[in-house]
Amino acid sequence: MKGQISEARRKMLIGAGALGATALAATTLGSSMTMAEGMTGHHHHVAAGDKHLELAKTLHHCVAMAEACIDHCLDTFKSGDTAMADCAISVQETMAFCTAHAKLASYNSKYLKAMIDLGIQVCADCEKQCRKHEKHASCKACADACASCIKACKAYAV
Repeated sequence: MKGQISEARRKMLIGAGALGATALAATTLGSSMTMAEGMTGHHHHVAAGDKHLELAKTLHHCVAMAEACIDHCLDTFKSGDTAMADCAISVQETMAFCTAHAKLASYNSKYLKAMIDLGIQVCADCEKQCRKHEKHASCKACADACASCIKACKAYAV
């Protein structure tokens, strides 16, 4: 029964994260389109807005996957197994970082480019920790999401 409840929580967290990412994406896209409409002849803002949108969506997806991973880590801690402690610490740091990074992306912050290198490092550390436990679906999903963030950060930097 306990495993079924945990699995239901994981699915709920993943769904909630996806919903949040979609809502942010819609908001960001609306802002970008409004900005573009008001700036006739400035097509580069539309492209930049799309770039920000894709980065923010990827970062929010990473946060959603990290939430599910943390939930799994907590379940293992409850059973007395602390083998995933380093993973949990890394995932928590990644959640905090990616949340802030996504907000900066959605705001088109002047600090966004400075966050890219750090984002690659934070997500690489998290991916490394989660890959150690990727036999668990939530850890694999978190590692894959971190890999996607790294790819999105590198694409944004170009």
